[in-house]
Amino acid sequence: MSETAVKTGHPKGLWVLFGTEMWERFNFYGMRALLTLFLVNSLLMKEADASLIYGGFLGLCYLTPLLGGFISDRFFGNRNCILLGGLMMAIGQLLLFTSASIFDSNIGLATTFMWSALGIIVFGNGFFKPNISSMVGSLYPKQEKSKLDTAFTIFYMGINIGAFLGQFICPFLGDVKDSGGIRDVHAFKWGFLAAAMAMFIGTIVFYVLKDKYVRTPEGHPIGGLPKNNLVSDFEEGESQKAHFTFTSIGIAIATFIILFLLINHFTDGENVVKKFIYPIIYSSGISLALLILLDKTLTKVETQRVWVIYIVSFFVIFFWAAFEQAGSSLTFIADNQTDRNFFGWNMPPSMVQIFNGLFVVIFAVPFSMLWDYLRANDKEPTSPFKQATGLLLIAISYFIIANNVKDLGSNGMLAIYWLILLYLIQTFGELCLSPIGLSLVGKLAPKRFASLAYGVFFISNAAGYALSGTLGSILPATGDKFNKAKELGIDLQAVLDKKITPTTEQLTLLDQNQISANNPVFVGFEIHNLYEFFMVFVILCGIASLILFALTPRLKKMMHGIR
Repeated sequence: MSETAVKTGHPKGLWVLFGTEMWERFNFYGMRALLTLFLVNSLLMKEADASLIYGGFLGLCYLTPLLGGFISDRFFGNRNCILLGGLMMAIGQLLLFTSASIFDSNIGLATTFMWSALGIIVFGNGFFKPNISSMVGSLYPKQEKSKLDTAFTIFYMGINIGAFLGQFICPFLGDVKDSGGIRDVHAFKWGFLAAAMAMFIGTIVFYVLKDKYVRTPEGHPIGGLPKNNLVSDFEEGESQKAHFTFTSIGIAIATFIILFLLINHFTDGENVVKKFIYPIIYSSGISLALLILLDKTLTKVETQRVWVIYIVSFFVIFFWAAFEQAGSSLTFIADNQTDRNFFGWNMPPSMVQIFNGLFVVIFAVPFSMLWDYLRANDKEPTSPFKQATGLLLIAISYFIIANNVKDLGSNGMLAIYWLILLYLIQTFGELCLSPIGLSLVGKLAPKRFASLAYGVFFISNAAGYALSGTLGSILPATGDKFNKAKELGIDLQAVLDKKITPTTEQLTLLDQNQISANNPVFVGFEIHNLYEFFMVFVILCGIASLILFALTPRLKKMMHGIR
């Protein structure tokens, strides 16, 4: 056992990475809790447009790890990319702080700052995200790789401690309403400033402690420049360098162009994010994943293991599409049609999603102990089976809440405990899926593709978040919209049911108040109410879960002995 190991049997380097990721997640989830409400209430965007921006932003955040992983593996190394990414994200949060400080005097400039901030955060996350995850696996001796599920669950607990703190402190500072329910639209800036400070702390923590603790069991620094990699860091017989030919790169580029044009052509509407950003996410993910498969150094076993990563990643797209409603549609529902009285305290709507992070902190260790117990008794299910279970759980969570909103009507209020129950069940699903997926990549990916393979895994997040934006944009009108329309002298329900035709003046009034005069449509089906909206997720995640369960035996064979 290395002298850097602690009593738990895990290296001290794990706790350094744990702390660094914790502060980064504080920054990211704190900002994420406020983003859509800031776009709607300060920058005066429609909820549907805010959801599309939210999905596109998150999608790009989980697509750029492909680029960051490639640059790390080939040029800068994990450590330098983590420091660069951390600084970029902190700067991006400061730009959001600036946007939230000037919107009332110059909304156009504030919007420009917002777009600039999101762009910088996207690329900062791309440098940070895959590199810190890929370093976890290198902390352990080859004979202790079975500990990775437990290690990544602990690491994932760090992620969610940060998420919990960010989702409490940033909304507490930034999502402020008075006793009459009137929101202080100038308070968002303090939440963004807190997120920036957290990212600076995380970057400094890593810079100070990395050289002492982030080392292999043999004492070699982890994540240095690629040219300094040691032969002993690789498996026996494993190629130490990827070989991308001009032909393979050309095929990947051609695939990207063809897919982008096809997806763009079949995308309805004129929304820039939906029309251009989403096709970039989908086509980039597929073409860059193809690039790995075209590498000539891949053996047959390695190729099959990479395919397992890709197949599982495809199915978890549907998990993230449903899970990430937390920052868009579920936040709008919490804001507009939920009784948020929590033991006498009227909780800010952006804070309701805090229960996910809280439940992960509470249940991460029990889940880790469960996997250890099952492994010790040779009953541990394979990673794809765990992930299919996660998909099934999220389908169940939406089925429960769908039946509880079925009879709400346009003015009924959803009790907050139903959202809390939804987040509890989704947390169980998340613990079956996300840390297990990270561990799976660490076990299956060839070491020369370590960071890039993590980037490929994050394609599922990117595509899922993009899909979450599309699905969030089909949220039907919630209670406050009907009440606001009534104040304007318009019967919104009659308008949506096509019982009356609104005048041009009424349509203008509705548009000025960010209210749509039509029900949203998804794949040809009109969404009339919250029940139908939630059932979309039940169907998508339920079907994905069943198919992945059916594929599990085949995937187990393709993993060649890795569980």
